[in-house]
Amino acid sequence: MSGPEPFGARLRRAMDARGPLCVGIDPHAALLAEWGLNDDVAGLERFSRTVVEAVADRVAVLKPQSAFFERFGSRGIAVLEASVTQARAAGALVVMDAKRGDIGSTMAAYAECFLHPDSPLFSDALTVSPYLGYGSLGPAVELARESGTGLFVLALTSNPEGGEVQHAVRADGRNVGATMLGHLAAENAGETPLGSFGAVVGATLGDLSSYDLDINGPLLAPGIGAQGATAADLPAVFGPAVRNVVPNVSRGVLRHGADVVALRDAAERFSDEIRAAVAAM
Repeated sequence: MSGPEPFGARLRRAMDARGPLCVGIDPHAALLAEWGLNDDVAGLERFSRTVVEAVADRVAVLKPQSAFFERFGSRGIAVLEASVTQARAAGALVVMDAKRGDIGSTMAAYAECFLHPDSPLFSDALTVSPYLGYGSLGPAVELARESGTGLFVLALTSNPEGGEVQHAVRADGRNVGATMLGHLAAENAGETPLGSFGAVVGATLGDLSSYDLDINGPLLAPGIGAQGATAADLPAVFGPAVRNVVPNVSRGVLRHGADVVALRDAAERFSDEIRAAVAAM
């Protein structure tokens, strides 16, 4: 009996059908206030439900940021569970932005929380941190393969502090970011139409031609919109790998407030701009 369809294949199909846009669900306190909502569980629930209603039936990926739900304790986690279920039911793939990273049984428990089909927080993919060593992600890689889910590994992030670790040069002459890309290329070797193990690579980083971004897997690219990058920048940053880029937009969409139509229109504008930029390559 064949196992579940791999995340990479499902993502490729969703990107081809809906475009590659990923919309973040980031209900931080300032944004709740901009929407006229209280910074409480009721405001959190209203915010998340509105975003899901507006775009989950039309974008390829939704990416809830777990921390903004966790800060409300068990009631916030319950909202997150409902949001994941509702988004997936509407056809969006859910990438849980939790950036988990640990060793051994603890890493396995994090993986089970987000990547096991029996978990209330079961998502299509999970962001993870490899900075206890790429091998520490082994339990998550194994469960992702079993459950047909995926991982997005922090490789070349857009925050200025990231270079302290990611640009550090190893004894073999490669820096740490390039090493992570190499590990992911090995995980995805031979997979079609797309591997399930992706990298997080900032869209604001400029020319990345010195890196081999052809990992046969998706590249989750934050930075479009409020952080300063535009859809038109994507080909110059990612080169031939741009077809596998999943550009993430959060504030650029969410700032349009609690109106479903306005959120939907903003997402569609970004999606159209991204499609045009990718097609121009």
